[in-house]
Amino acid sequence: MKPQPDKKVIRRNLKQQVDAFLSEGGEIKEVDQGVSGYETNKPWTMVFQPGPTGEPKQERTPVPEVLAAIDARKHKSPAKPKRRKPQKVWIYDDFGEPVRWVWKEE
Repeated sequence: MKPQPDKKVIRRNLKQQVDAFLSEGGEIKEVDQGVSGYETNKPWTMVFQPGPTGEPKQERTPVPEVLAAIDARKHKSPAKPKRRKPQKVWIYDDFGEPVRWVWKEE
């Protein structure tokens, strides 16, 4: 199994990549805190909104027979009865003092 790099190695590699990017003429832009990177005019970022063509939401077709067939396949087998283990029970004398153990099955 290949060992995972530790945090020092990851930081060193990341710093080398950033230094290489900056040495090739790249620049880093600062972004204000709280600004989102999502573009609101792209349909895949607004999943629950209608698409860019403005088409209305399509109605769903009910399929109760398909759902009934799926539910029928999920039918569970009957539960097996649990076997109860015998338990130790004290036998007491007339004065309430324990005399001996007895195994009692339920």
